[in-house]
Amino acid sequence: MKILFVGDVFGSAGRRIVREHIAHVRKSNDVDLTVINGENAAGGFGITPNLAEELFDLGADVITTGNHVWDKKELIDYLKSVPADSHERPRRILRPANMQHGLPGYGVYEGALANGQTYAVVNLMGRVFMNGTNDPFYAATRIVDGIQAKVILVDFHAEATSEKVAMGWHLDGRVTAVLGTHTHIPTADERVLPGGTAFQTDVGMSGPYDSVIGVEKELVLNKFLTGMPGKFEAATGNPKMCAALISCDPLTGKAYKIQRLMLGE
Repeated sequence: MKILFVGDVFGSAGRRIVREHIAHVRKSNDVDLTVINGENAAGGFGITPNLAEELFDLGADVITTGNHVWDKKELIDYLKSVPADSHERPRRILRPANMQHGLPGYGVYEGALANGQTYAVVNLMGRVFMNGTNDPFYAATRIVDGIQAKVILVDFHAEATSEKVAMGWHLDGRVTAVLGTHTHIPTADERVLPGGTAFQTDVGMSGPYDSVIGVEKELVLNKFLTGMPGKFEAATGNPKMCAALISCDPLTGKAYKIQRLMLGE
C-alpha cells in the first residue's frame, strides 16, 4: 500500500505547485491514500471550505491542519455540517485531536479505500512553544489504542524537533507513520524506525521557498531588524511541493520504505 502525505500547503503558490504535481505523483507511484496538510492554504493563514474542496478535488482523501485551523471562521460551520459518523468531505478535515475538549471538528478519521482497505489518520499538535493543547503523548496512546485499522498515519504538528522525534519513538510499532509538520523546512532524516513506523521530523511546506517559511522575506527581515510589528503576506517565489511517500504492508500496517519528495516548477 502506498501513502502520499503532502506537507503544509502555503498560500496560492503552494496550491499552484500541488496542482501541478500531485496527479502525476499519485499516478506514477500507484498511490492508494493521499493526505494533505492544508492549514496554510488561505494566504498562509488557515483554510476555507472552498479551498478545502479544491484540495479534495485534487485527490486528497483527508486534510489535516494545525495551529492555524481557526484562522478562517467560515471553516467552523463547515466542520459542524456533518455528524461524527459521516464520511463526507467536512468530516475528512481534521483539527488537532488534543485541543481543548468541546471544540468543533474531530482529530481522527477512520475510513476505507475503494478496495475495502481500512485506514485511520490522526492529527496531533505539540505543546513545546505552542499553546492551546493537551498532552499529545497521552492523546496519541488513547487514540491509537482505540483504532481498529492497521494502517494509521499521524500528522504531528509541532515546533520542537525533540518533541517530534520523541513522538516517533513513542508510537514506533503502533502506527504506520509519524510525520512532522508546522516548521515549513523539510528535514533529511526520513527513516523507518525499528518497529515499522515511517518517520520524518518535518515534511516541509508546499509553498514558496524564496521566503521566510512562506512569508515575504522583506516583511520578516524588517521585523527582525527593527522590532516593529507589521502585516505578514504570503510570498510567491520558487514554489516547491514537499511530500513523503510511504510504502507499507496493508495487513500489518508496518512501513518498509519512506521517500522524501521536493518538486519545483
